[in-house]
Amino acid sequence: MSYADYVNLVINGLVEGLIIALPALALTLVYGLARFPNAATGDIVAVGGYASLAAHHLTGSLVVAGLAGAAGGAAASVLAFLLAFRPVIRRSVITLLLTSIGVGFVIRAALGVAFGHDPRAFDMPLERAWRFGDVALAPADLSLAALTLLTLALVFIMLYATPLGRSLRAIADDPDLARVSGIRRERCMLAMWAIAGLVCGIAGTVTGMRTVVYPDVGWNLLLPAFAAAVVGGLGNPAGAVMGALLLGVLQELSTPFVGFVYKIALGYVFMMIVLLLRPQGLFNRPVGVR
Repeated sequence: MSYADYVNLVINGLVEGLIIALPALALTLVYGLARFPNAATGDIVAVGGYASLAAHHLTGSLVVAGLAGAAGGAAASVLAFLLAFRPVIRRSVITLLLTSIGVGFVIRAALGVAFGHDPRAFDMPLERAWRFGDVALAPADLSLAALTLLTLALVFIMLYATPLGRSLRAIADDPDLARVSGIRRERCMLAMWAIAGLVCGIAGTVTGMRTVVYPDVGWNLLLPAFAAAVVGGLGNPAGAVMGALLLGVLQELSTPFVGFVYKIALGYVFMMIVLLLRPQGLFNRPVGVR
């Protein structure tokens, strides 16, 4: 392989990493407040993908499709919280995890009944790739990467520069202190689920525009997203994004050697190595034990 081939793989890996970063961030947001890994995250991604696909077929507008995907993901996430998670939110982690698995199965089955199991594609305009020597840049990939970066930037601005974000971080750091300080946990929890769903909906939109939409599309994205969140450090939003970028580049660089099918498995090998050497994740500080 030439130097240009590796550059192309790194570019593709960064784009893929940005897409993985969205559900990884959603997983981290839920874990930070609800303290469990939400296995239905990928299925919320699929809801966003189908919502954006339906809106695009009706209107022909990619902007409307993106807004519909975000709204669909947020609505599905809030409904899942109100109907399934809120009644058991104070139960054990195992109960919450099993509930999320059940929610995921229900969403996947509903999507299969409503839309069928055949892959569906957006009617995207064909554009010639920009070439810089042997390095190729697809305009569509750059546009989707820009949308993903904008989404991530807005979420981080919300987390670190707004009263809602400060409340969410206060609850994540010390729920008891946040409660006695007058922060309304229920309202913040609802907002967090809406934001996580919105992020997942945009992930579904971007994934659908780049590939295809089918009921299991989110499940296939959940696996690397979970690995990225663990590598970055569960509960660390910035770490989840950095972990996703590392994982995306690693998977793409490994494709010529292990093949497309096994590159996801390499992400899990990387996750296990990180857990063995640095259990708190690459971007979390180690916690001392007294």
